[in-house]
Amino acid sequence: MVQLWVTALLNRLFGHAVLSLLLALGIHPKHPATPISNAFAMELTVGLILVLYFAAVRSRLSVDQPGALQHTAEMIEDFFGNMAHEIIGHHYQPYHSYLVTLGLFILTCNLIGIVPSFESPTAIPVVPLGCALLTWFYYHFQGLRANGFGYFKHFMGPVWWLAPLMLPIEIFSHTARLLSLTVRLYANMFAGEMVTLVFFSLVPIGVPIIFDGLHIGVSLIQTYIFVILACVYLGEATAHEH
Repeated sequence: MVQLWVTALLNRLFGHAVLSLLLALGIHPKHPATPISNAFAMELTVGLILVLYFAAVRSRLSVDQPGALQHTAEMIEDFFGNMAHEIIGHHYQPYHSYLVTLGLFILTCNLIGIVPSFESPTAIPVVPLGCALLTWFYYHFQGLRANGFGYFKHFMGPVWWLAPLMLPIEIFSHTARLLSLTVRLYANMFAGEMVTLVFFSLVPIGVPIIFDGLHIGVSLIQTYIFVILACVYLGEATAHEH
């Protein structure tokens, strides 16, 4: 594994402690000398960037003279809020903060790959899988919270005698959502990273800028698709009329 400089720094500072923790949990890393992977290091970097951004926005909040950071934050909040309202319905507010956080995290993970010496953690399967698993458990939890144990009725079909047929179909369908969310995000970001890397190695001046623009476009589209699907799943899980 070729380490990024961020990964090398984290392994130098915290590698021994992380290795001891993993071994205590019965987990044996593939590379004991470097237990912190590039994907995890980049996720930490993205998390730090977002925390600093939120802190900067909070410190500059103003009703009379809102600055560029505040305007940007309000635009992001309105964008995801309008999306959630259109898909989930009028009861979208409890899920708004999750969707904004999810969208910002995925978008930053996607875009950080265009920064020299960094890479997109979403181009590594475990990161999209983590986002997919979190979203999967979240919408089922919210479905139970909104409808109680009656939430499981929609797994049984419209009439009781269809339940033996509908239950395995619904279970398979919901499980397939994990694969769909993971593969769509991972495959597109991995392909974008590889295309940019290949053209940068062939023509290091000028041409890669075009593919950086393509990378930005793919990053925006994939973030939008992931969040809009999360809205769809939340809307289905929390709808009372079903």
